[in-house]
Amino acid sequence: MSKKTLFTILAIIIIPLLAFFGLTRNQNNTVIAEVSGKPQIIKFSSTMCAECKEVEKIFKEVMPKYKDDIVVTEIIVDSRNDMKNKLIKKYNVQMVPTLILLNSDGTQVARIESAIPADEMDKYIRGLH
Repeated sequence: MSKKTLFTILAIIIIPLLAFFGLTRNQNNTVIAEVSGKPQIIKFSSTMCAECKEVEKIFKEVMPKYKDDIVVTEIIVDSRNDMKNKLIKKYNVQMVPTLILLNSDGTQVARIESAIPADEMDKYIRGLH
């Protein structure tokens, strides 16, 4: 077998494998953007969760006034593979919806594990400043 044939065969096998792993590698390793000086909210939810949809409605009501001041990261947990996410392990998330509120130093200041009224959510968010 010639070197050209061998190279062609390897390219046909290796390039799709590299593309596959490159495209799927980041799905389970979400990392929060390093934003110095800004508080963050990590929102763990599921598309199949009714209470998560309620939290989303509350977020749409409360968050517009904080959109420039707070970074929101959403982690969707819909399958067993999603449970491998590093943030789920780091914050020991056992149920959805779960909100982890971090101050500007990245220190966890609150944890909310259910839908709460908009005014209560607003108090928690104001407490991040």
